[in-house]
Amino acid sequence: MTVTEQSVPARQVRPAEERHAAELAFLAAQDPGPRPPGWLLTPRAVVTFVCGSAGVELALPERREGLPAKLAISPKFVGERALVERCVVTLAGERGLLLTGEPGTAKSMLSELLAAAVCGTSALTVQGTAGTTEDAFRYGWNYALLLAQGPTPQALVDSPVLSAMRTGRVVRVEEITRCLPEVQDALVSLLSDRRVTVPELTATEDAVVSAAPGFTVIATANLRDRGVSEMSAALKRRFNFETVDPIADADAEATLIRRQAVAAVRRAGAEFGVDDAVLDALVTVFRDLRSGRSTEGWDVERPGTVMSTAEAVQVAASLGLSAAYLPGGDVLDLLPGHLLGVVRKDDPADHARLLGYWDGPVRRRAETGSAMWRRLWDLRGSLR
Repeated sequence: MTVTEQSVPARQVRPAEERHAAELAFLAAQDPGPRPPGWLLTPRAVVTFVCGSAGVELALPERREGLPAKLAISPKFVGERALVERCVVTLAGERGLLLTGEPGTAKSMLSELLAAAVCGTSALTVQGTAGTTEDAFRYGWNYALLLAQGPTPQALVDSPVLSAMRTGRVVRVEEITRCLPEVQDALVSLLSDRRVTVPELTATEDAVVSAAPGFTVIATANLRDRGVSEMSAALKRRFNFETVDPIADADAEATLIRRQAVAAVRRAGAEFGVDDAVLDALVTVFRDLRSGRSTEGWDVERPGTVMSTAEAVQVAASLGLSAAYLPGGDVLDLLPGHLLGVVRKDDPADHARLLGYWDGPVRRRAETGSAMWRRLWDLRGSLR
């Protein structure tokens, strides 16, 4: 290993196009069908990349150097295949795609996977906040060059949106409804006219930047969040809306939570040592509180906070890290404290709702003779 290699720190998270580079290269060679302008994969291959090949090994039509002859594509998004197919069709038509839904339902992950499969990069991203300015959607200036040379193409600083337009790629806008309405509306003309005018460069060939074929926008929005700015009717009409719902299948959600938690703990340098029974209890509590009804059909008062899969992953990872680095006692004993930390994030009254869940489903399960739920009932005092 060279000194240069030693000096480069490892990254905590790699983008989807790097994590799954082998699968992307394989799918590009495996499906030679027609592609929309600027796409690296066929629409069918994009769906396969996101949803997986259901354990079936796909075969290359002919051998390619550096690629396996057969490969099973791993599922990366747990959700309806029909949803992914609608998203892909929207992007193929070069129409804006808006992914909405509760926080923690993998909207950002889906947008990243789609961008990586369609154009090979998910890096062209605008993070929407109350402080996001119109420059993030249009362009800015290198003020040192601007003062020295005046307004020239060299002094122009492309936004991620403008870079995507020039190269015919997908740009991602995270939390679009957190941007102020006047900033959001900068996208109206971009999605309609497919060009950006630079008044400072009038009378030059660089005064207008037209979108290359393949350019489109994927935006996400958590409509429950505080500080949300309502989108204008004009902007809404330029997007196809798709709602990403919580995972319907309990087993699929449990599998996803374990996989993500194992990966998080391994990134922290440890092995995941939490029993499946503890994870099953965690998933059960989250799903009961999220839906307002227990698996047995008992009514549950839903907390105001979102009991999302993403939050469940964080709790599972925390349990795994505690078991690895702070061993001592049963890791199940830590579950109530972590659940309390989740429900206290938004509404103080959610504490009482969690206690109500303990006095209802948890107590009833304990009375049926389940050792694990009896232990959780005995831990009720730790919720105070």
